[in-house]
Amino acid sequence: MITAEFVYWLVAAFFAAVAVVRLTDAGDPKRYGSAAFWALLAFAFVYGTYVAAGTASAFVEGLAVLAVVVLVALGFPSRGSDTTTDDEARESLARRYGNRLFVPALVIPLVAVIFGSALKLVDVGGQPLLAEGSETVIGLGVAAVVALGVGMAMFRVPNPVTPLREGSRLLGQIGWAAVLPQFLATLGLLFTTAGVGTAVGRITDAVLPDHVLLLSVVVYCLGMAVFTIIMGNAFAAFPVMTAAVGWPVLVQAYDGNPAAVFAIGMLAGFCGTLVTPMAANFNLVPAALLELKDTYGPIKAQLPSAALLWVANVVIMYAFAFPH
Repeated sequence: MITAEFVYWLVAAFFAAVAVVRLTDAGDPKRYGSAAFWALLAFAFVYGTYVAAGTASAFVEGLAVLAVVVLVALGFPSRGSDTTTDDEARESLARRYGNRLFVPALVIPLVAVIFGSALKLVDVGGQPLLAEGSETVIGLGVAAVVALGVGMAMFRVPNPVTPLREGSRLLGQIGWAAVLPQFLATLGLLFTTAGVGTAVGRITDAVLPDHVLLLSVVVYCLGMAVFTIIMGNAFAAFPVMTAAVGWPVLVQAYDGNPAAVFAIGMLAGFCGTLVTPMAANFNLVPAALLELKDTYGPIKAQLPSAALLWVANVVIMYAFAFPH
């Protein structure tokens, strides 16, 4: 059986390779700290396998995470030396290959869909080929490797180190934000385990007046957006606000349709995603990859749309999710 751990180890191998590339970058004065950052991440991905299996101490993993945080606070990782093609070479290659440049990128969703829809049904020796619940993650990992091979073949890359150097360059532009999703997912679990939803529920019970449905809807949607802004992920905000307001107030007290309330609540949370730097994959990473002068340009551009969408979600929930 193929499990998601194979993908995590593949990611760890890539981080380890980036650490070596950074360590050998003589033109980067911060190469040692940057190499340590990516090496610690590689260690955390591998060691986490044994922590999850209960065969290793989570304390060591925690120390590695804290060390990563300290390195970020000290200004690591750096961007490193920018050794890549110039604008003229890129324009020449773009004219030469045209729309074929998109082929490696399109391979990724194609392979992922095959894994998620077809290969997940395959059994080998009475056991599923892919671990249940991990089909998409495994598919993405394999798709990335396949796309790498397709790209190297298409563009006739003679040196296998070239993709590693380019990967290191891109990670250098993104910086610590590349691993922000993992930290935010952990933060969401901590909030849930610590009972933040219960605490917020007590506050809303004390503040919200009875028989004012619109105000309850506004509080739920606003809470989803605010917690998403804080944690960078509406999925992390969902259990907090649903435990506090969504289920006890909107569903049980006002007889709301659970599917409608929670679906629209998630959309309200996604409005927060549009305006927070904590949602690094959506807002900071594109700005870094496109080398925009304004790091927060995407957020500024999305802010008006986010506000209008949030108001629309409040209106739609109030009008259609409850019996009137």
